[in-house]
Amino acid sequence: MTDDEKLTAESRQPTADSRQLTAINHKERNKMNKLQNKIGIKSFPFNYWLVIIFEFFERGSYYGVMSFLSIYLTSELGFSKEGVGAIKGIIQPLLYFLPILSGAIADYMGYRKTLLFAFSFLGFGYFLTSQMTEYFAVFASLVIMGIGAGTFKPVISGSIAKVTNEKTSTLGFGIFYWSINLGAFLFPMFLVPALKQIDGSYVILAAAIFTSLMILPTIFIYKEPAREAKIKKEPFYKILAGIFKNIWTVILDWRFILFIFIYSWFWILYFQMFDSVLWYLNFFVDTTPINTFVQSLTGLNWKFDVEHVTVINAFTIILLQLFVSAIVKNTKALPTMLTGILFGTIGITILAFSSNIWTFILGMFIFSLGEMTAHPKYISYLGLLAPQDKKATYMGFGFLYGVFGSSIGAFLGANLYVLLLDNPMISFIKQKLAAAGSSIVLNANATIEQAITAAESIGLTKQEVIQQAHTSEFWLIFTGIGITSIIALLLYQKFILKKD
Repeated sequence: MTDDEKLTAESRQPTADSRQLTAINHKERNKMNKLQNKIGIKSFPFNYWLVIIFEFFERGSYYGVMSFLSIYLTSELGFSKEGVGAIKGIIQPLLYFLPILSGAIADYMGYRKTLLFAFSFLGFGYFLTSQMTEYFAVFASLVIMGIGAGTFKPVISGSIAKVTNEKTSTLGFGIFYWSINLGAFLFPMFLVPALKQIDGSYVILAAAIFTSLMILPTIFIYKEPAREAKIKKEPFYKILAGIFKNIWTVILDWRFILFIFIYSWFWILYFQMFDSVLWYLNFFVDTTPINTFVQSLTGLNWKFDVEHVTVINAFTIILLQLFVSAIVKNTKALPTMLTGILFGTIGITILAFSSNIWTFILGMFIFSLGEMTAHPKYISYLGLLAPQDKKATYMGFGFLYGVFGSSIGAFLGANLYVLLLDNPMISFIKQKLAAAGSSIVLNANATIEQAITAAESIGLTKQEVIQQAHTSEFWLIFTGIGITSIIALLLYQKFILKKD
């Protein structure tokens, strides 16, 4: 996945002046300079590789849980889809917004202390989530996890920025992004299916174990990067005051905020992968063809399941990101973004007609191509919009696309899914039950799974219900959102963007 860490890292790369390692002695400074003058993997110190390991396990744990969490909450814990949308619509924006504050806290308090806080909250939050079954208890547990994840992000990218320079940063952050997607691929591909067979809560418990174990190398191995002397001397309240001043400065630049908001519409589509796409796959898509194919090819009793949506996305990016990046590296930012959003919109449209698993996979593949095409250029375009003397400040707020996209996407996706997919089928089943003179009465809170069970009692199959009551309107609404984003960006460039 083209993760939000990319933007965070870009915004936090220090200048040559800010990389002065003022807190270490002359010998250590010379050693670091010698390392940074090298080009290639050998240029990175031990701390860099430790941070990469941290990122791999944290992101692997996160995407492992998110790859099936919405199904777990609805199918195993019995939460409503609207309730899950509310949880996701608050938790996910938290992960994108917190780095504004946590980055400053890390600079002031020190990276090791901040990492310990982050891993403690991650481990504890995941553990509580794995044990809780009540709605508000699960919600509170995920808030704790979200605080940990949001605190973790800027520390990791900041750690990498401090040991890279102009010559090594491209490779350094490239490996960093690759580790994100490797974790997002391996955990859902292998760990999640194995643990789900025992109990879904074991997936979340494994995430708690992995993130908690990272506390030990943080204490005993991780080397604290040097902090700027002026940061250490500055009272913390002044640092916070500066942050809120920056927030206000950016908010007042309505052109900049408007651009981010328009782009975030594409991310409304992206965040469906962790909610409505999973519900849709679980209920509407026939996975038999790919299961049979894999079994005949390998002899393994393998099953395509909801966690493999994340696998498709991550594997596509691992496989093709370098190729796509090479193609678009010299192209203009906005046209490339528009092309990426168009691909993503086509991918989501295909989902409207994807009762067959091969068609579904094609849709997800095309969407992933769009994502990896659009997002890197988004960062470039932000740089063009930001005032020359405030680029660092502005770039730090570019993550707002995730705040807008995840909050709107989660609430909208869940509620539209119930309205346009679940409710028509439940109404259809109620009519058939009444016509058959059945004594079964579905209450107002009945789930689609309960309705299907009732339908089967009168000889009505799930497939017959889908054929009669399924609608493509749900996915076509998101197609419309993608198209609207494209049109809005074109209008933005023509009529709103300042021509300096």
